[in-house]
Amino acid sequence: MSSETQAPVQPSGPSAMTTPVATARPAATGAAEVVFDVKGLNVYYGPFRAVRDVDIRVHRNEITAFIGPSGCGKSTVLRCFDRMNDLIPSARVEGTVMYHGVDLYDPRVDPVEVRKRVGMVFQKPNPFPKSIYDNVAFGPRLNGNKENLDDTVEKALRGAALWDEVKDRLKKSAMSLSGGQQQRLCIARAIAVDPEVVLMDEPCSALDPIATARIEDLMQEIKSRYTIIIVTHNMQQAARVSDRTAFFTTEVNSESDTRTGLLVEYDRTDKIFSAPADERTENYVTGRFG
Repeated sequence: MSSETQAPVQPSGPSAMTTPVATARPAATGAAEVVFDVKGLNVYYGPFRAVRDVDIRVHRNEITAFIGPSGCGKSTVLRCFDRMNDLIPSARVEGTVMYHGVDLYDPRVDPVEVRKRVGMVFQKPNPFPKSIYDNVAFGPRLNGNKENLDDTVEKALRGAALWDEVKDRLKKSAMSLSGGQQQRLCIARAIAVDPEVVLMDEPCSALDPIATARIEDLMQEIKSRYTIIIVTHNMQQAARVSDRTAFFTTEVNSESDTRTGLLVEYDRTDKIFSAPADERTENYVTGRFG
């Protein structure tokens, strides 16, 4: 990568998300800065509580992995960080999700502004049926940034380790790329608007091992500039790439046969996989269930 793309991103302060809320960004300290501070998070779909009592702190310039069996609420919690659950009419969030001291669910906060600072990469590559160039330029254009688009596109593609592979065919359809290239294009599209946080919901589940390795290498390369949260069913992947890991599991309601997700344990990744504090975590990471 060029020295330009290696420079740390300096995002605008979170207070810009809403005029009435003015909270200064905390000063840097020796410990990793807390980007998200989640307390008592409960997520409902109608009367059904999908996730309960989640307390978690996400630290700046780290990769945080969410692991656990299917249906335990990993993706539901992930979508709370960019208010993507707002797009589901029946969804309701209780508790607090603080972003640099700003409550993301304060009614004065604009969710569109939240999503400018918190990008999302989905499970399956979802490039737009446009050119490679137009995919990456989409976000900046939407935000009214029409100057230096060529530089913005190149910087994002370099940041996603894709520039050298596509620089001579930027006007070609994004659909002509391989699955792994499409996913890196989606990462480029996400970082083209200079977010602080990148959410990844099982970004490698549809990819082969070679493409998966490229994405994992990319995450390590870009975490100096972004805070990353990844949902993964691949425990080896979580162990390889993450700094901290959160293990979720499910509670089954015997009367209604519904499942509610809950956070069991959250710690440094090496501790989660070598000396977890909770027996349920140990049983999962050693393959005894799940």
